[in-house]
Amino acid sequence: MADLPEFASAPGYVPSVDFEHVLVLLDYRTGRVQCLLPAAAAQWHEAATTGRLDSMAPTLATRLLDAGLLVPTTAPTPWPLPMTAKAPVASWGGSEHTAGTTRPGVICSPTAVAALGTVLGVKRAGTQHTAMHRLTAVIKQATTTARRPATPTEAASAVNAVRRAGWYSPARTACLEESAAAVLLLASRRLSVTWCHGVAPDPVRLHAWIQTDYGAPAAEPSSTLAFTPALTIGARHQRQH
Repeated sequence: MADLPEFASAPGYVPSVDFEHVLVLLDYRTGRVQCLLPAAAAQWHEAATTGRLDSMAPTLATRLLDAGLLVPTTAPTPWPLPMTAKAPVASWGGSEHTAGTTRPGVICSPTAVAALGTVLGVKRAGTQHTAMHRLTAVIKQATTTARRPATPTEAASAVNAVRRAGWYSPARTACLEESAAAVLLLASRRLSVTWCHGVAPDPVRLHAWIQTDYGAPAAEPSSTLAFTPALTIGARHQRQH
C-alpha cells in the first residue's frame, strides 16, 4: 500500500448525510455514492474535524482517496460535518405504497419536449462519468434566467408536461431527467423553482424533484418527504428580482 498523505479534505461537491446507522457520501461531479457504516462514519467525522488522515484506517482512507471522495492537501483542511437526518421508523414490511401506471395525456407540449430533449442531449454530450456534473451545471445556468417564483400550479403543470413528453421518449426518463427538464421548462418562462436531489435510507436510495420557492414539492407523493436534500439549486435567493 502506497504511503498515505498526512492531510486531506472532502471537495465541496461531496456532501454527506448521516442517518446514524449509515453515512452517505454523494459525489456530484461523478454521480458516485458511497455508504459508510458507523465505525467508518466515526472516522469520517473525526477526519472532517481535523483535516488529518491519521485517525482513519489506511484501507478506508485509500478507498476514499482513490474514489475522489477525499483529496490530498498540503495542510490540515477540515471540511463540513455531515448533515444529520433521522431515518424513518422501520415498517418491517408493513408500509403500503400504491403502485400502478397512469398513462398521461396524448398531447405533448413542444417546449416540454424541447426541455427533455436538452436534458437527454446534455447527458449524452460526454462520458457517463461526468454526466451528473454536466447536468447540474445546466440546471444552475437555467436558474439564472428566472424573474419570479413559480406558483405551485405552474410548477406542477411543468412537471406533468415533462412526464407526458417522457412517456413517449425512447431514452431513460426517470426522476433525474424529469426534474431537470421541468427546471428548464420553467426557466424558459422566467419562472424559478428549487431543484432538489436527496437521499433516504433503508434501503439507501436517491431521488430528484423540484419544489416551489416556498418549499412545496411539485407533483410529488408524500413519500418524497422521507428524502433529505443533499443538493439544492436555485430559487430562494431569486426573490429579490
